[in-house]
Amino acid sequence: MKIQVKVKPNSKTEELSQEGDSFIVKVKEPPKEGKANQAVIKLLAEHFGVPKSQVRILSGFRSKNKVVEVVED
Repeated sequence: MKIQVKVKPNSKTEELSQEGDSFIVKVKEPPKEGKANQAVIKLLAEHFGVPKSQVRILSGFRSKNKVVEVVED
């Protein structure tokens, strides 16, 4: 399943909310050295109940708007 994700780094809280067909993910980590991307993968994996290895960022590595693939069994 592919989902649209909008990332808000440097937030005070870590939370995930859905807005229409896309998700808004707030993470505490800064957007440096892939730290925010790893936090996004962790939150999405917890939300969908899958291992982190089954969540991949397909596009938008250096953007706030990302396309993420979640592989569900």
